[in-house]
Amino acid sequence: MAWWKAWMEQEGVSVKGSSHFNPDPDAETLYKAMKGIGTNEQAVIDVLTKRSNVQRQQIAKSFKAQFGKDLVETLKSELSGKFERLIIALMYPPYRYEAKELHDAMKGMGTKEGVIIEILASRTKNQLREIMKAYEEDYGSNLEEDIQADTSGYLERILVCLLQGSRDDVSGFVDPGLAIQDAQDLYAAGEKIHGTDEMKFITILCTRSATHLMRVFEEYEKIANKSIEDSIRSETHGSLEEAMLTVVKCTRNIHSYFAERLYYAMKGAGTRDGTLIRNIVSRSEIDLNLIKSQFKKLYGKTLSSMVMEDTSGDYKNALLNLVGSDS
Repeated sequence: MAWWKAWMEQEGVSVKGSSHFNPDPDAETLYKAMKGIGTNEQAVIDVLTKRSNVQRQQIAKSFKAQFGKDLVETLKSELSGKFERLIIALMYPPYRYEAKELHDAMKGMGTKEGVIIEILASRTKNQLREIMKAYEEDYGSNLEEDIQADTSGYLERILVCLLQGSRDDVSGFVDPGLAIQDAQDLYAAGEKIHGTDEMKFITILCTRSATHLMRVFEEYEKIANKSIEDSIRSETHGSLEEAMLTVVKCTRNIHSYFAERLYYAMKGAGTRDGTLIRNIVSRSEIDLNLIKSQFKKLYGKTLSSMVMEDTSGDYKNALLNLVGSDS
């Protein structure tokens, strides 16, 4: 499934929300769960992981109207650690959440390039536009300018190019002549010369539609006798390599890309909780079920079984609710 078709396919949605929804009793349940000494975490999980994002926003409104308190602030004061991080992520409207993740990736010392690459390479033009708008509203600065201030060289250029969202083309039209020309240009820019013409790679990867790029990758393999991925690996390194490979992965199969992100967030010692939380939360109402089936195909085990092995306590229970059953 190519990335531009992956949005909002009903069978892909793992969190569908409550069909007989009334925010007032939910708000009351949450209030009682956090009132007095101690917190009933299970009640928090039962309400917030079983509602859609739109419903969670209504619960927050009702909570404030009934009890005169901000729900998110109350959750922050009652919960802690990874569980808190997950529940607060669920409370953000989607574009504001992605804007927050980008902002967090750039603030303070060091930049988490991986987060920026993941979000910019996997979102559509409309989504990027909404994320930029939310970023400006919440942080009072321009996302593109912040990325430019925070990165440099070819990585900066590929990120700024991705942010323009020029890869969207739902028409699916491919000009075979241009595809062959692009493949020849990529070959000439990389394998054929000493050194690499990075800008040529960036321009083609960031401005051509996904359907067109699939054809380019095919033609490239005929000319170079190796895949575009292999060439990128041998011609570039570091974050630029990661950014280019991410564009290729999202073009080929966006569900496989997210399955891989989730797998490597949990594989080996320690868990990259930021990646785990962000991808489960942000895909739960889009295509998490499709990611789950790809995950099983690629790794021979289910996403929920890996979450079960790798996490614990309330954090685990909340994640498993979001991931849903593996039927």
